[in-house]
Amino acid sequence: MARGQQKLQSQAKAAEKASKLKKQQGHSATDQKKAAQKALVHVCAVCKVRVATVKILIVALLQSQMPDPKTYKQHFENKHPKNDLPEDLKDI
Repeated sequence: MARGQQKLQSQAKAAEKASKLKKQQGHSATDQKKAAQKALVHVCAVCKVRVATVKILIVALLQSQMPDPKTYKQHFENKHPKNDLPEDLKDI
């Protein structure tokens, strides 16, 4: 059984090997964030207009993006109840 310095060296070597394997598989945090961003395909028309008129970076980051039409419809009904529902959401 390894003790002291030898144990620390073997643990460091194993951790480095594991991180290299993980990077090769493409499971890094940046890859996951990019994939999640690609999945957000629906953008709220009302929030987007508000962002364009205000032109503040913080507001642009808060722009509502949704992965599917059902979530988009729920967002629209909850956040913009006074506005008419867009045509593409009426049949959902």
